[in-house]
Amino acid sequence: MRDYACTFIGVLSSPEATLVFQIGDGGVVLDTGDGLEVAVEPMTGEYANMTHFITDERAGEIVVAKSYQGPALRIAAFSDGIQRLALNLADNTPHEPFFAPFFQGLAKAPADQIGRLQSLLAAFLGSGPVNERTDDDKSLAVAVWVAGPGP
Repeated sequence: MRDYACTFIGVLSSPEATLVFQIGDGGVVLDTGDGLEVAVEPMTGEYANMTHFITDERAGEIVVAKSYQGPALRIAAFSDGIQRLALNLADNTPHEPFFAPFFQGLAKAPADQIGRLQSLLAAFLGSGPVNERTDDDKSLAVAVWVAGPGP
């Protein structure tokens, strides 16, 4: 089981509702129409660099879930290496200038350019300025709600 120890973050969103669930560190920032917010307070362990894992005996008791009415219009899920860049840790709020370029770029990108955005994101996460601020893992997934054609 130790080989499968990991944190876990999930987001399910439909036109009717959004569900966020998390065990471990990292986080989810989303906007359901009222601006960006941290969905679930990132979990930490008793000591630095310790957290909870999906393979923990008490994982079912530790997992945190939060539901919202309606779709998440903007979502960013990230690993703990991004937390110091993405969140104002003093009050656990999103650092909006960090997220704005990702959401804007994804919302404006033509479908044939989405693949290019992935390579740009990888380059950003591996850049000197980012690496100077964190030496932890750096994962970031970004999504924007695209309404389908009307009736």
